[in-house]
Amino acid sequence: MKVKDYRAMDAETRAKELLAMHREQLNLRMQKATGQLANSTLLPKVRRNIARLRTVMNEKVK
Repeated sequence: MKVKDYRAMDAETRAKELLAMHREQLNLRMQKATGQLANSTLLPKVRRNIARLRTVMNEKVK
């Protein structure tokens, strides 16, 4: 997702999205550890999306 999409969300939706992304990151890490991950570029993409979302969440706090 893009930053403008995260900014358009309300706080509750952003929190749910963050939780979903953390779960996805965990699942991808488990797949990588067991050798089942076919597309290894998904891990950094999810990590960057988490960082984008947390940045927007911190902007809204200030």
